[in-house]
Amino acid sequence: MDGHRDSRRRAWCVALVLRHAPQHIAADLIRRLDPETRDHLCRDERLPATAVTLLVRDGTDRDRHFVARNPYVRGCPLPGLPGPARYAARRTPQALLPLLRAELGRDPDDGPLSGEELIGLLRRHGTHHPRIPLDILALPHTADPELAASEHLRRPLPPGSVEALLMRARPSRETVRTLLTTTGGAPYGRSWHRPFVRAVRMGLLTPAELVAHTAPAHRALLLCRPTGTRGLRWNLSERAEIRAAATRALEPLGDDPRLWAELLRQAPSFPGALTALAHGVANGVLPGPPPGPPSDGLAEAVRDLAPAALEPTGGVERELALTSLAVPMETVDEDVRWVRDCLDRGLLTGTDVIRHKLPACWALDEDHWLGEVDHPDRYDRPEAVLASRAEAARLFALALDGDPDAWWEAARTLPDFAGTLPHLLLRVADGDSLSERP
Repeated sequence: MDGHRDSRRRAWCVALVLRHAPQHIAADLIRRLDPETRDHLCRDERLPATAVTLLVRDGTDRDRHFVARNPYVRGCPLPGLPGPARYAARRTPQALLPLLRAELGRDPDDGPLSGEELIGLLRRHGTHHPRIPLDILALPHTADPELAASEHLRRPLPPGSVEALLMRARPSRETVRTLLTTTGGAPYGRSWHRPFVRAVRMGLLTPAELVAHTAPAHRALLLCRPTGTRGLRWNLSERAEIRAAATRALEPLGDDPRLWAELLRQAPSFPGALTALAHGVANGVLPGPPPGPPSDGLAEAVRDLAPAALEPTGGVERELALTSLAVPMETVDEDVRWVRDCLDRGLLTGTDVIRHKLPACWALDEDHWLGEVDHPDRYDRPEAVLASRAEAARLFALALDGDPDAWWEAARTLPDFAGTLPHLLLRVADGDSLSERP
């Protein structure tokens, strides 16, 4: 009984650490887990998108079995989870086949669609959603995801068709990256983000891989912003992971405001990926962009990612609020009400909670200071959550860098550590004994 409870608690804390770990560190942490803890991790409600992709793509059949039955994991093409069957269950519009006959000049039942015919139909449909492209891909045709990818590079396919190809064709990782590349100034449209969200939800790419390979770079920046209010979009946890990956890609800029201003100036016209843009800006080797304003939301995306030095004001009340984070109240509900009230009054931010709340595992789990939610999008203080996740990622990176052993020591010690997260990371970085409670 105690061993079972310890494994669950250890899996909970590992899931919290995985939210902030670079991809290679996340893979290393997962490999180090004993079988029981790994099973609990696959079923944990805090399992981040990067861990889901690594477990689905590179894990065992047992991993996939438990991830598929995790009700908090959405969108993976595994038994019991949403996928193409959700769209296939809907009835095909009666007018579709006559329309396709007119566009093809023949009956689709007369023979399999050629690659050129298939691409032509996908270009004409799928402006917003994958419903019609999925019906097209269900017709007999010569399957060739590489041809679709090369045609997409020549002239971008509409987002609904790209999303349908990701769902139905199961392309290789390289083909997925190509399908998510857009060239030639393709228009955005309201559903341009859907293929990116679908690629992460299906476990085809991790958020870090998505940011590293999305081109042009300004689209990677725009993915850090809210992607619509309806339909397929990032949940809050996924958005935090995308922002963390973009922040790592932009590390060469440091906290120099001139470099961040240059990033915003260069981003609209830069054709490559975000990492190349950041290195080019930091080294001063990029040419000046052609005239033209940045895309809608790009300035806000850069501002959200840039280091901020602003601190809330509040004098004595703020000092009392900070002190209260280290002195939990008698019940969790009272503690949650107090922290939420301080957030609403501007006395605390999510950054303050990560720095000062103890124990560290409670600070990393928003349920302990915002209250429990039954859905990843239902925190009603999203900015506090995003700020806390960003500060936690910064502290982990600053203290542990890329040392897998240090990350493992932090994850292993987190369940029983009674101090704050900065205290824990400082002691891990210094190599001190963590056997005693502070």
